[in-house]
Amino acid sequence: MGVLARPKPVKLVVSLIFREAEKLELAEKELRDIYGPTEKVEKTLPFDYTDYYYEEFGRPLSRKLLSFRELLSAGDVSGTKLRTNDIEDQYRTDGKRTVNIDPGYVTEAKLVLLTTKDYTHRVHIGSGIFAESTLFYRDGTFRPWRWTYPDYASPEVVSYFNEVRETYVGQLKA
Repeated sequence: MGVLARPKPVKLVVSLIFREAEKLELAEKELRDIYGPTEKVEKTLPFDYTDYYYEEFGRPLSRKLLSFRELLSAGDVSGTKLRTNDIEDQYRTDGKRTVNIDPGYVTEAKLVLLTTKDYTHRVHIGSGIFAESTLFYRDGTFRPWRWTYPDYASPEVVSYFNEVRETYVGQLKA
């Protein structure tokens, strides 16, 4: 029989896909009000890997990646997706979202994304939320799984999450 271990806290990260900078700023303020200050580690990139969001949002789209200073209990992460869904709903215009918010977390070993969509490689963690290991850390860098979305496998996004991991590891040592 294994001995139960207390999981380490995790580093909350969020991807925001948006077209209008004003809606991004409003959503970011809501996130900071809930999760506290963000860190210097952030990145804004064009979002053109898919046209999935064009009908709802229009185009061109951008993605902003944020990480939050305070670490979260690993047991509390499912609530983050429920809260980000509420924020998305709050800023709808004519029934359409103006910002897409995808939360997840970084550990020493992986990037996990939270979603409401089930699939073969996703595990239900409660309240209709599923967790997906999206990147794994090996040989000094994050690496994609075969199911990882192409944008998360891109060099720019992998580099970003390597920076977040470095900050996270420093926090654990402190």
